[in-house]
This record gives sequence, C-alpha cells and structure tokens, in this order.
Amino acid sequence: MEVWVKVKPVANAPDRRRLRWLWSALAWLCFGLGLLGVILPGLPTTPFMLLAAACAAKGSPRLRTWLIEHAVFGPAIRDWETQGAVSRRAKWFALGTMGLCAAVLWLLEVPGWSLAAAVVSMGVVAVWLWRRPDPAVADARQG
Repeated sequence: MEVWVKVKPVANAPDRRRLRWLWSALAWLCFGLGLLGVILPGLPTTPFMLLAAACAAKGSPRLRTWLIEHAVFGPAIRDWETQGAVSRRAKWFALGTMGLCAAVLWLLEVPGWSLAAAVVSMGVVAVWLWRRPDPAVADARQG
C-alpha cells in the first residue's frame, strides 16, 4: 500500500533567481572594490577579487570564468582556491603596503589609540598571511 503525501511549497522559500541576482551584484561590487584597491593605497585588491570569484560562482558564471582565466587575478584566485596559498611576492607586497599605511597614519598624527588599533590589526593580518603556504611549483604539481 502506497501513501502519497502532498507537500506544500514553503511560503518563505527564497527565489533562486533573486538569490542569483544578489550573488551577482555582490560579485560585481567586490570586483569594483578590488579595482579601486589597485589605485588606492590601504584598500586591498586580492581579498576583494577572491570574494568576487566566490560570489560569482553562485551568481555569475561568466564573471567567474573571466576572473579565473584573467592573466593578473587568475593565478592568485586559483592558488587560493586549490591550496589556500598566497605567493611570496604578494606577501611581501602586502607587508610593504601595510608598513606604508602605518607610516602615513603616523605622519598624519592620527590619535594614538587609532594608530595602535590599525598597527595591531595590520600585524595580526601580516602574521596570518605569512602563515599561509606558498603556492606549489608547477613541477611539484605534475610529479
């Protein structure tokens, strides 16, 4: 004997199209902030590009493909997604940028508590960043 149960759709279930639009909008916002980070010191580029790729995976496959295949952004995104790795060059660049930002804050004579909070925050990020592995060399991937 079979029993059939009629399931009613949940009234508050999110509309997939609406969510896809939201993810796509968030991906483009992160992409724009990442581009601004190329120009503005203190605004990071890489984290926003990583977020853009992650959001695009759920909302804009075309943007995601473009980011993954991009000559500049692609390698960092692929290394992060496959290995959780950050290149040594990117680590040094981030450290230099954080040092420059700390120097600018000091020269601008911002309040001591603000300078201390910024320097401590940048220090925590620097320690975390340097604990990330370097990307595997292409030869090691094939072997």
